[in-house]
Amino acid sequence: MDPIVAGASVLAAALAVGLAAIGPGIGQGNAAGQAVEGIARQPEAEGKIRGTLLLSLAFMEALTIYGLVVALVLLFANPFS
Repeated sequence: MDPIVAGASVLAAALAVGLAAIGPGIGQGNAAGQAVEGIARQPEAEGKIRGTLLLSLAFMEALTIYGLVVALVLLFANPFS
């Protein structure tokens, strides 16, 4: 493999994981904060809020896993080689 392609693939993989983690990380922090605030305001709705929070956190985490898959493809199954 060309060293420039290999270096660019490593850089692209690092960017893919880094950028894929920023958005869901911020979103998860905001969601958790709002859920705690909602539970503090309405303690009787804790079960519904917690269930919705966990479901939305799972969807946000899936976005990070997609970034990891892209990075692994760039590193180990490089389509540009």
